Amino acid sequence: CTYGPRHATAAMTKPRFGMEVFKFSVYIAMPIIMVSVFVWEPENLEGIIKQCAYVVYPPEGPKPPSQDEMRKIIEANRKKRLD
Repeated sequence: CTYGPRHATAAMTKPRFGMEVFKFSVYIAMPIIMVSVFVWEPENLEGIIKQCAYVVYPPEGPKPPSQDEMRKIIEANRKKRLD
C-alpha cells in the first residue's frame, strides 16, 4: 500500500511555504496599506476618530472671575453682612 502511516506523517510535517509567504505578505502589506490610506486622505482618520470618540467633553463654562472682580464681590458681600 503506498498510502501507509509513514506517508501521512511525512505529508503532515512537510513545510508549507505557500501559506507562510501569504501570511508574511499580509503582515508586511497591512501597515503599508493603512499608512497610505491615512496619509493620502486624512479625512479617513478624522472620520474614524470622530466615530469612535469615547471621551466627550462638556461645552466650556463661564470663566471664573479675575482677582479684581473677586475683590469687588468679597467687598460687596462684606457690605451686605454689615448692613
